[in-house]
Amino acid sequence: MASETRKELSQWDKGRIEGRHEYMTDAEIGRELHIPRQTISNFLTRLRTRHTSENLPRPGRPRITTKAQDKRIIHATLTHTHEPFAALQNIVNVPASTSTIRRRLHDDLIRKWRALDRALLDKTHAKKRLAWAKAHQHLTRDDWAKVVWSDECPIQKDSARRQMWVFRHQTKAEKYAPQNVRGKTKEGDLVQMVWGCFMGNKLGPIVSITGHINSDAYVTTLRDHLTPFLEALANDGITDIIFQQDNSPVHSSKKTREFLETVAIGGKKIQIIEWPPHSPDMNPIENLWAYLKLELNRLYPDTLFLHGSHPHICELLSERSHKVWWSIAEGILDRLIDSMPHRVQALIDAKGWYTEY
Repeated sequence: MASETRKELSQWDKGRIEGRHEYMTDAEIGRELHIPRQTISNFLTRLRTRHTSENLPRPGRPRITTKAQDKRIIHATLTHTHEPFAALQNIVNVPASTSTIRRRLHDDLIRKWRALDRALLDKTHAKKRLAWAKAHQHLTRDDWAKVVWSDECPIQKDSARRQMWVFRHQTKAEKYAPQNVRGKTKEGDLVQMVWGCFMGNKLGPIVSITGHINSDAYVTTLRDHLTPFLEALANDGITDIIFQQDNSPVHSSKKTREFLETVAIGGKKIQIIEWPPHSPDMNPIENLWAYLKLELNRLYPDTLFLHGSHPHICELLSERSHKVWWSIAEGILDRLIDSMPHRVQALIDAKGWYTEY
């Protein structure tokens, strides 16, 4: 905690110190006048050196904002986190330059931070997410290791987006506050779509999907790739399988539901985990996609500059993505599963809003 700014000695205090220092020690004067001993000593040293009790002129101009105006600046900034400095100057309605406003924010440890990209939530989504987290908070790490995590992912040459910056303190509470998060949409320049899954520390298939993903294409992907993976797990003695997918229209369509009801492994139907809306932060495969993209650009730095026809670029992105996928180590998958109880608790702590995942 920052120390409180000391006030200057008044002329009255200076006279009281001068009248006592001939027969009292600095410590005794301090105790009697309730002034720190060091302040007494510093004042008497300056008095002997300069032969005057007057303070030297202070450099720089006086502070032009009052404490009340400083509070108004802080409050307005944390209310209008998206505004640029120029607009903020009009909002706070304080006769101060943008440089002064910047210094006041700096004094309170506030600066511009890049807004987080997250699925756009509203109060209804948050309520449902919180209910889901409370319903699943009893699950252990071993329980989560029985889930087959799945999702689609667009692989692009360049996924960079124009950044948004917000005013906030350097705290987790403000970092994940709804007003400081930039909501993501599913729109964008999609180049190559892939579908993949994993369970525990076992990688499932990765599949490149050509064309638009509809219910027919999705069911075909599940039949041709998910089912063989589940059968391979059954051959290893794993039959209590739970399948996860989000609530996209393709996943929740009647055709998809009817197909999943027919899937049985080892004589047991697979369970479908109920999934909360707009919750990629609860699906660890999202982190796996992020890792794949990082590795894709690390191992193939020319990806950003690929040229050629759309089919040619898709073919290269598909080939490279598959190579990266099958190089993912078991330890990475283990750490993702380890995080699941923490993700659920984080969602409860955030009351259904944004988490750090």
